[in-house]
Amino acid sequence: MDVTEKRMNKKERAKDRREKRHEEIRRLRTVPYFDHQRWWSAETIAVVTGGNRGIGFEITRQLALHGLTVILTSRDTIAGEEATKTLLEEGLKVVFRQLDIVDHQSIELFCAWVKEKYGGIDILVNNAGVSHNTGSDNSVECAEQVINTNYFGTKNMTKAVVPLMRSSAEGARIIMVSSRLGRLNGRRNRIDDVDLRQQLEDVESLSEDLIDSTMNKFLGQVKDGSWINGGWPQNNTDYSLSKLAVNAYTRLMARTLSAWPDGHKIYVNCCCPGWVKTAMTAWAGHTSPEEAADTPVWLALLSGQCVSGKFFAERREINY
Repeated sequence: MDVTEKRMNKKERAKDRREKRHEEIRRLRTVPYFDHQRWWSAETIAVVTGGNRGIGFEITRQLALHGLTVILTSRDTIAGEEATKTLLEEGLKVVFRQLDIVDHQSIELFCAWVKEKYGGIDILVNNAGVSHNTGSDNSVECAEQVINTNYFGTKNMTKAVVPLMRSSAEGARIIMVSSRLGRLNGRRNRIDDVDLRQQLEDVESLSEDLIDSTMNKFLGQVKDGSWINGGWPQNNTDYSLSKLAVNAYTRLMARTLSAWPDGHKIYVNCCCPGWVKTAMTAWAGHTSPEEAADTPVWLALLSGQCVSGKFFAERREINY
């Protein structure tokens, strides 16, 4: 068997495993929640960023199908209103509000509106994100947009919403839609600097300053042209690093919020939806948006003793 045949067989086996897992999840989704598992109601408020299309649209739909009130947010007002109209026509309880997570004022206005209208929220799904480069191509504009949206925007949105998260016996939930491309110790696509990887991996000493400085160091190297030899992930560099930062921030927030007392708990987790058939992948993915939305929704609705600071894919915990 030559190398090409081995690679084909490996891909076929991976495809078979993926299809079997997707079939398992489809079966799981047909199992209804029993009354004692339903901690939520129509008064439960969920916010989904970037909810006008793709995975975000499906997350919004599935949460609303479970009977929650969902605030669909979008940077584009027209797209957001059209998406909301579609869901309202399905009889779902969805409300639209414009939000640009890169704009501090937009976040402030959104939070003020939520506080006045609902008093607070119970679930935040940080789904909004962008991606541009696929290989060695890059530009300052693309790098800044990806890092500022996927990491800094997500971080700023999370910090602004935490004070609005309502106390409950089941706890509030924050879900970060992330990616396996952001794994610290991936076999192929990772940061070369072992010391930096270890610092980012050590949750006890992990800090916001370390995550921020890592992203700013990369952006500085993009500006001076030295990034390609800087030891950064070579595949989807901007996107991979932005999701690495999101994963690290998830663990940091989970550690910080773990000290909050019972009745005021906030559980924070991240997940990888897979390679999804959306505009971001030029419709080349092998997972449907409906399938991709399953794990974020599952994490948002977990009942009983909730986990926090973990990374999931296809309803299973995976390594950072």
